Amino acid sequence: MRGRSYRGLQLFGILTVVAGLSACDSGSNAYVPPPPPKVNVAQPLQQPVVEYFELTGNTDAINAVDIEARVQGFLESIDYKDGTAVKKGDKLFSIQRDTYKAQVDQAQAQLASQQASQVGAKQEYDRQLNLMKQQVTTQTAVDSAKATLDEADASILNAQASLDLANINLGYTEVVAPFDGTVTDHLVDVGALVGVSGPTKLASIVQTDPLYVYFNVSEAQVLMIKQSLAKAGRKLTQVDLPNIPVEIGLGDEEGYPHKGHLDYVAPQVDASTGTLSVRGIIDNKEHALLPGLFVRVRVPVAHKDKALLVRDDAIGTNQQGNYVLVLGKDDVIEQRPVKIGQRDGSMRVIESGLDAGDWVVMAGIQRAVPEMKVTPEKVTIEAAAATGDPSGSKVP
Repeated sequence: MRGRSYRGLQLFGILTVVAGLSACDSGSNAYVPPPPPKVNVAQPLQQPVVEYFELTGNTDAINAVDIEARVQGFLESIDYKDGTAVKKGDKLFSIQRDTYKAQVDQAQAQLASQQASQVGAKQEYDRQLNLMKQQVTTQTAVDSAKATLDEADASILNAQASLDLANINLGYTEVVAPFDGTVTDHLVDVGALVGVSGPTKLASIVQTDPLYVYFNVSEAQVLMIKQSLAKAGRKLTQVDLPNIPVEIGLGDEEGYPHKGHLDYVAPQVDASTGTLSVRGIIDNKEHALLPGLFVRVRVPVAHKDKALLVRDDAIGTNQQGNYVLVLGKDDVIEQRPVKIGQRDGSMRVIESGLDAGDWVVMAGIQRAVPEMKVTPEKVTIEAAAATGDPSGSKVP
């Protein structure tokens, strides 16, 4: 009986301790929500920007011609190394010269003979004139002497033309570079007979400094430019083209490192494509560019005095388009649809959907969820984040 009482007291004590522990833990197990996540917010950067058309195009040589043999003969020498740069007037090929030198000598001898005949004809004509004054000859004799002199004069002109032609053909025996450029590999070997049935292609020469870049502007872009110029009370003429910069970049290059200016705009839109052909000239003194490359093209078209920019990585995309997260009432995140413009360094121009006084989530965007309260930390966007130089670019 005593043992039962002891076990009962023991059980009562255990239950009492458990009840006490449960009472102590009832308050600490209540759910405590986490604090709102911290995000960095900043107002859009407001500064002048130059608006560009960003297009694609292709480079092309400013000069590229085939070098041909214009006279017949055996190729005597190749006076350059394949693929090297040459200057205008450098000798590239030499064709059999002796035949054409002999033709020049022959033409010179013929000219000398005709000049001697002219001297005799002139003396006879003068003699007949004196005799006519003395009335000891006839008018027929005078006229005959004049005809002989005229024939001698004509023969001299013919002989001089033959000599000029012979000198021209002699000059063609030395094939020279028509302009500064790079010559391709030779297509004919020394000793080959060239120019037999017509001009024989010997090689090609290409000038790559400066370099052309061709690109097309859509009809909508053409109309946009015309409207922009009309608002400014201006018209785009051929004289203005050198004042409009054009910049290009290769696929593996950052930005648009190669500079130039516009050179030509087609006088009409191509009805089959709805585009306008435009050409620029790019400096290529280091020969970093080659003809035929696919390039990115940028041309300034307008200037905005107060554009709004935000960091490009702060812009999201969904099925409805682009958006940014902004700080709303009571620090609650709102998703704001925006229309974006061109990129400027690490920044992106916002065309519409955002005001200068809005606070945009710039960092911690992965923790910001629409309709969620956050703890904002306000920061300032530095102007240096935008790499464009609006003061240094001209627009049409």
